[in-house]
Amino acid sequence: MIEIPPGLAVAAERGEGWARWLEALPRLGNELLAEWNLTPTGPLWHGYCSLVLAVITEDDTPAALKITYDGDIESRGEHLVLGRWQGRGAVRLLRASPAHRALLLERLSQETLKPLWDVAACEVVGALYERLHVPPMPQLPTVADYVTGWVAALAQDRAEVPIPRRYVDQAISLARDLSAEPPTAVIHCDLHYDNVLRGERYGEPAWLAIDPKPMNGWPAYECEPMVRNRYDEYGDAVRWGVRNRLGALIDAGGLDPDRARDWVIVRSIINAHWTFADALAASRQLTSAEQAHITGCIAVAKAVQD
Repeated sequence: MIEIPPGLAVAAERGEGWARWLEALPRLGNELLAEWNLTPTGPLWHGYCSLVLAVITEDDTPAALKITYDGDIESRGEHLVLGRWQGRGAVRLLRASPAHRALLLERLSQETLKPLWDVAACEVVGALYERLHVPPMPQLPTVADYVTGWVAALAQDRAEVPIPRRYVDQAISLARDLSAEPPTAVIHCDLHYDNVLRGERYGEPAWLAIDPKPMNGWPAYECEPMVRNRYDEYGDAVRWGVRNRLGALIDAGGLDPDRARDWVIVRSIINAHWTFADALAASRQLTSAEQAHITGCIAVAKAVQD
């Protein structure tokens, strides 16, 4: 019987949909193991909204069975884009059941980019952009579809959100201008230190992307997670550190510097607003961790332009 890891079980507190999914997850996992002739081999991993089981296929190939929360809208196109990439810069898709939000993936190591120097990790991710940014796919939503709603919510909370008004207004204006451009590529949307794992290609070690939230958009949209994550490592040198990371991503990825900077501003301010909006929806005060997160987002937006 599949047991839900405690770190994922707490997701039941997020609402009825999560609780129902978690309750049905062991049964669904066992049904997929039987239907696909998979044998569990030990480790269970999980992310924010998915469970991953280490398995072996009927021909003794190591693989990973991933089952994602059926209410996670942003990852619905994961099987489509993994099939399009065909292992080029990303984990290989072996089989999929879109109705069950289940994927059978090649087994990668659990080695992430976290141990790397942050600029070196940015160079790795920037180099992946060229492989992952294929022409737009008509089955996928666009970044503009989401940004339009996020900006509208930010504008509605303009007077209350604990972000300097000049950054709120700047983010809204930039987002509207940037989103008016036609999409040029499929983008991963969530490339950060934990979403790149060590694997192998052509007999050589290779860094490979996992867990895409695929949309049609613009390559310069990708940078913000790598700039914001591991924020504590900046210490008192936020401006210097942010610019070093962003510069490495731009150089390795061949990105437009102005658009990369503008999208970092937009995504940072939107990210800060999400944290505020979550607390507002729950009718509670911001925690100290949430306040620190908002402060960090503002500092990143400031660092790329001052």
